[in-house]
Amino acid sequence: MRKFNKSHKLDNVYYDIRGPVVEEANRMLENGLDIIQLNTGNPPHFNLMAPDEVIQDVIANLKASEAYCHHKGIFPARKAIVQYYQTKGLRDIDVDDVYIGNGSSELVTICVQALLNEGDEILIPKPDYPLWTASTVMAGGKAVHYVCDEKNGWEPDIDDIKSKITEKTKAIVVINPNNPTGAVYSKETLKQIVDLAVEHELIIFADEIYDKIIYDNVPFTPLSTMTKDTLVITFNGLSKSHRVPGFRVGWCVISGNRDIARDYIEGIDLMASSRLCANVPAQYAIQTSLGGYQSIDDYTKPTGRLYKQRDICYERLNQIDGISCVKPQGALYAFPKIDIKRFNITDDVQFALDLLKQQKVLIVQGTGFNWSEPDHFRIVFLPNPNELNTCMDRIERFFSTYRQK
Repeated sequence: MRKFNKSHKLDNVYYDIRGPVVEEANRMLENGLDIIQLNTGNPPHFNLMAPDEVIQDVIANLKASEAYCHHKGIFPARKAIVQYYQTKGLRDIDVDDVYIGNGSSELVTICVQALLNEGDEILIPKPDYPLWTASTVMAGGKAVHYVCDEKNGWEPDIDDIKSKITEKTKAIVVINPNNPTGAVYSKETLKQIVDLAVEHELIIFADEIYDKIIYDNVPFTPLSTMTKDTLVITFNGLSKSHRVPGFRVGWCVISGNRDIARDYIEGIDLMASSRLCANVPAQYAIQTSLGGYQSIDDYTKPTGRLYKQRDICYERLNQIDGISCVKPQGALYAFPKIDIKRFNITDDVQFALDLLKQQKVLIVQGTGFNWSEPDHFRIVFLPNPNELNTCMDRIERFFSTYRQK
């Protein structure tokens, strides 16, 4: 009998945020065990809910959402996105430069597939959000990972980027604020990246989904405002800042030098058209979300829940012998380092499984973010302070006796 196997294009595609460790966690949950799930940034799961007015606007427009809309998205939502970036200093865009997608993830895949031919390269940070590497590989391209320097607050290593640019390099990905490290890049670092992109004629993919989740008044600079000399595609959405990940509503904005990429932009347009349109009801959340008072600010200020949870996570991790952590400046994650000699860790998937089975805490191992050594893990600090302290108690107990066999 003929058997059907998965495509070879998937041979080197990994997404361990939902990988084998999660599968074991699901089995444990099915058996009635209580698991603290710190593997995904899923705010509603931790009772961080969307603003009421966002939900009300979606409900009020359900009847108007029955038909397909324009393949780029409904006009009021795209106009609101344009106005949002105008307030950030980006002036050279209009509604035709905006594409709304079923989450920004869909648009990442579209933009990468529309760009790459077999063997083309994209520079992607290490550690990365694994969708970028997966999308590149599935499009027939090669993901070339440049190092982010933990000793320098996880800022990208400019010399490492320079050393990895070849004639096959077409684009560079910048994830800022960063997932998984929580770093917010300095303007000086961003300028050096922009200068390299202009010099080597690279497209910039700016993943800025966490641009509203920043702590300690650290300055954030949208990459799109820093150059008109090359093409910049900015990705963003409402999943995290407005706590509606299940709505799957995100966007990308094309800015900068479009003349060098007219044919490529036609490719993006073709692919956006082929999926007809994004989820229409959720698009009615955009205009309300981007205008008026921003409730996320209540969570990220010093008295806010996310700020307090960030501090608990950072402080408690650094109190554990053998663990160190750079303080996150943005996003919802920390990326602590493990003294692997102390704990004899050679396999971080096994470490994650052992932590799950022994303490019922689910995290993601560092190699799941294309980090090359088994010496890091990502933790989501979304649980409320009491629950988060319970998580840290369990992690501390685990490391107090752990030695990998």
